[in-house]
Amino acid sequence: MKILLATNHLEKTGGTENFTYAMATALKRLNYDTEYFCIQSGEIARKIEALGIPFMTHSHYDLIIANHISVVDRLCGKGIIIQTCHGITPPIEQPSPYADILVGISEEIKEHVESLGFPCCHVILNGIDCQRFTPTQELHPQLTSVLSLCQADEAHQILKECCDELGVSFVRSDKKLDNNWEVESLINSCDMVVGIGRSIYDAMACGRTIISFDFRAYNGEMKGNGYLTRDNIFESLKKNCTGRNANAIFSKDDLLHALQSYNPAEGSFFRQFALENLNVDIQLKKYIQLYENFIKEKESESTFTKWKDTFKKKKHQLYVWQKYFFRKRK
Repeated sequence: MKILLATNHLEKTGGTENFTYAMATALKRLNYDTEYFCIQSGEIARKIEALGIPFMTHSHYDLIIANHISVVDRLCGKGIIIQTCHGITPPIEQPSPYADILVGISEEIKEHVESLGFPCCHVILNGIDCQRFTPTQELHPQLTSVLSLCQADEAHQILKECCDELGVSFVRSDKKLDNNWEVESLINSCDMVVGIGRSIYDAMACGRTIISFDFRAYNGEMKGNGYLTRDNIFESLKKNCTGRNANAIFSKDDLLHALQSYNPAEGSFFRQFALENLNVDIQLKKYIQLYENFIKEKESESTFTKWKDTFKKKKHQLYVWQKYFFRKRK
């Protein structure tokens, strides 16, 4: 079984880049014949190649696990495509009509995709390499240090002010500025991690306590789900731990209260939660199962339906080729 792992960009560390790398490690660990494809190459592409996974060499694959509409449109006709949508706002994260199977990393994304007229979108939570992201230091009985994985100076600043008031050490790492690949070391050096989305899941796997909070332009204001516990984690996951559930603005007092809610027992709970719900080896098997189910459904379809689907993909391939050809001639 030949598998192609495909994404738009693999230049530096980021959400979909780290997701792609985690999937690559799982595919390698489970001994799948794997290659990768990207439009914009870079540091993360080199790390994937260091795993022994080469850039695309075949004209056809059994399964293509792809991120981003740009990639799906370009690879249409080269195999069965599962597209993973990681967001609801960015144009590049929108579903492609040429994907055979659609996956969203949250219930919110599933609802968004289906609202666009796509009849079925499956939910598979972000996959985390729980062998790489694993606890290496125990949490302190009292909160001593906080790591901010936020992506805005405003969020870092208000969090630092709160830590200063509580006499707690503050550490920040902004992926856009620092491009820190070995973030698991930073995570394990602190008792609590603050951020949203995938950074929260990395922290869970490392057995840290967590606050869901950040300032993102597409969210409008400083938002989050606050201090996460076994009681609110599933509700928070519905919208990728972004705070869009309550859609409430987070004040400095809210942050102080969240920091003071620190309970080291939550760390061991989240480690076990990650092993059961976020482990990339388990998540990969869910993708493989979707592919196998799709193949079984196709085998039972009529010859006319199969011919119609093939014609649709060939027509799109011709469109992409013509678009590329005429652009090159300009």
